[in-house]
Amino acid sequence: MTKRELPALSIVEVQDMLRRREVSPVEVLESLEERINTVDDKIGAYLTRDLTAAVTEAKKTDVALPLGGIPIALKDLINVEGQQCTCGSKILGGYRAPYTANAIEKLRAHGAIPFGRMNMDEFAMGSSTENSSAQLTHNPWDLSRVPGGSSGGSAAAVAADIAFGALGTDTGGSIRQPAALSGVVGFKPSYGRVSRFGLVAFASSLDQIGPLTKTVHDSALLMNAIAGHDSRDSTSLDAPVPDYAKNLGRDLKDIRIRLPKEYMIDGVDSAVKTAVTAAVKQLESLGAEIVEVSLPHTEYAVSVYYILATAEASANLARFDGVRYGHRADNITNLFDHYARTREEGFGAEVKRRIILGTYVLSSGYYDAYYLRAQKVRELIRRDFAHAFEKVDALASPTAPTPAFKLGEKTADPLQMYLADIFTIAANLAGICGISLPCGFADSESGKKLPIGLQLLGKALDEARIFQIAHAYEQSTDWHKARPKTIAEGMKRAGKAGEL
Repeated sequence: MTKRELPALSIVEVQDMLRRREVSPVEVLESLEERINTVDDKIGAYLTRDLTAAVTEAKKTDVALPLGGIPIALKDLINVEGQQCTCGSKILGGYRAPYTANAIEKLRAHGAIPFGRMNMDEFAMGSSTENSSAQLTHNPWDLSRVPGGSSGGSAAAVAADIAFGALGTDTGGSIRQPAALSGVVGFKPSYGRVSRFGLVAFASSLDQIGPLTKTVHDSALLMNAIAGHDSRDSTSLDAPVPDYAKNLGRDLKDIRIRLPKEYMIDGVDSAVKTAVTAAVKQLESLGAEIVEVSLPHTEYAVSVYYILATAEASANLARFDGVRYGHRADNITNLFDHYARTREEGFGAEVKRRIILGTYVLSSGYYDAYYLRAQKVRELIRRDFAHAFEKVDALASPTAPTPAFKLGEKTADPLQMYLADIFTIAANLAGICGISLPCGFADSESGKKLPIGLQLLGKALDEARIFQIAHAYEQSTDWHKARPKTIAEGMKRAGKAGEL
């Protein structure tokens, strides 16, 4: 294998080469940088990266560590001391983080090298990465389409082999949905499993940091690194963290999986229905018992989410006012003018929409009618999942109702954009874990292949079982081996299937 082919490998494969001394951490970084320079002008995944700083870390890393020498990309709302952290917004222009997030501290302790900050929807508010103030990110499978969002830069980079793995965040599906649309593996941990210290908050009762990777095994390795209690985050759970990679390879005998009938509704793309139905049959052939279940309050999930998430965003984003850091309007005349013009100039349209909506539902006279009622329905949604998991080990569904849609197709209709997360939102409301992994392709009208994602949901803190099920399915199929023609440029994954 040539160094030029290194970026096509998984984390596990690069680990093996590093430990056999067939390649050095610096050579891994340099090969990745070369690949980024060749490909990212088409994708637009990276906002910034510092090869010099990363090489300095690489020279000191111990390849015997679990992730020793592996570069990991970061969604641009996770703080790393000294690095910019814009959250895809003009209002944080010029801001550099004064401290480092817990998840990054843990990555470094496991030998990983944070490398590159990835494009995203502004403050993680969006499902297409079109809301970034910096640039558009394109889907590697079809450059005319979105990669999903809000972690679209992270997902597109992994799909395009310009990142071995990346961290994203999932507030209502922002890891799983772009993973599905970009054809990679995206994992949402249970709420509280990964510390939010150092994460710029969108909705504090929903946000979770998680990995986007090429394989389930890679995802489990990253979760091994970042999971665990952190006293600096009051919502962090003080619970034992198992070795998530330990049970990979076990069969699915005695595993019970249910397909919620509310997740195969009218409006789901026919190719998505076909692929997910086939995936469920494949799980059954591997030994799992498949039964149908009802989650009766699913229909309210989108409405509940867009009340609670916007209410929390309204409070969290009040801190961005241009007084202490970030963008500040010029030629201000008084304090009110400063606040009004700074926030008007600094925030994009979608962020303003959600701040206004969140402020409205928290306002006097509407709090009980909207916010309080939404909290009560959220509890009903949580109970639906709790009752289901008394009888089964996992729930299976489509990750997204359609394959990747075209750039600009839904920007004029916020409701249609919000519905892109219809199957992922409920898991955040309930605080449970979930994964999206490739399960097929749809044919676009131009003849290009568009990835389809299978979602597996598990009860809170049952990540190990979800990894077990996902890995068994992945290893019994070839969907994860395919590479996008758009960015393949003659490269083929070493020892794997070639481009579609």
